[in-house]
Amino acid sequence: MTAAAVLHQEVEIGLVQIRVSNLERSLKFYQEVVGLAILRRNGREVEMTADGERTLLILREIEHARVLRRNSAAGLYHFAILVPDRPSLGLVLRNLVASGIHVGQGDHLVSEALYIQDPDNNGIEIYRDRPRDTWTWNADNHVSMTTDPVDVDGLLAASEGLEWEGLPAGTVIGHVHFHVGDLAEASKFYVETLGFELTAHYGDAALFISAGGYHHHLGLNVWAGQGAPAAPADAPGIDYFTLVLPSEAERAAVLERVRRAGYEVMETAGVPSFTDPWNIGIRLVLNK
Repeated sequence: MTAAAVLHQEVEIGLVQIRVSNLERSLKFYQEVVGLAILRRNGREVEMTADGERTLLILREIEHARVLRRNSAAGLYHFAILVPDRPSLGLVLRNLVASGIHVGQGDHLVSEALYIQDPDNNGIEIYRDRPRDTWTWNADNHVSMTTDPVDVDGLLAASEGLEWEGLPAGTVIGHVHFHVGDLAEASKFYVETLGFELTAHYGDAALFISAGGYHHHLGLNVWAGQGAPAAPADAPGIDYFTLVLPSEAERAAVLERVRRAGYEVMETAGVPSFTDPWNIGIRLVLNK
């Protein structure tokens, strides 16, 4: 039996492009509430950054956007912004509280996370990781994660006396989390075809997968319902995310597996791209 293909350990999530219904409203939110800055603008698309150099998020305005009920279709559950340290997350919390927005939270053992929704109900997680040597793995090589209350007082104390100046340099997209219509089909695509490895499995409702021993680069769930249809293109949600690969050889190997599994590979702006079974776009870029 041929061994299953596994993604290179240096694979990361690059950027995320999402659809919004009102670009100016979203720009105000992502600058003032989230703490990103405008990097460049091209018509109805705006690239946003934390360090002034690297694009983390692209906002694309769509006309006459359809409003969907939350958690009603396959597609974006949230994209997750990873800040470099605990004081940075404490400053994020202070700014979110000052903005008056509703903030969810969860201590996942491997990380501390804050959850918000943008004006179009696109989900956003902002989090910090605990050191990898504190993560616990079981005999099945699954990482221990849970959802406990965040130590809010500790976060605030960690940022005491610091000044909010937006998300700091070193901020990246840590992971993405999707509603899917079927976990088995999602696993076949993301694990068997792309080469991610399973790191946690929550019954028959959600699974978490990664490359290189990270706790998860992707979360996949059926909380929108088994058989949930793909979100329509005229509703807010995700267009695509990028996978950053370390070499052309690694990219070629992934593309070969994608084609062999029967998925069409296209060229978009010179970058190989394809879609998952729920029309979520994936673009394979190289680490520069």
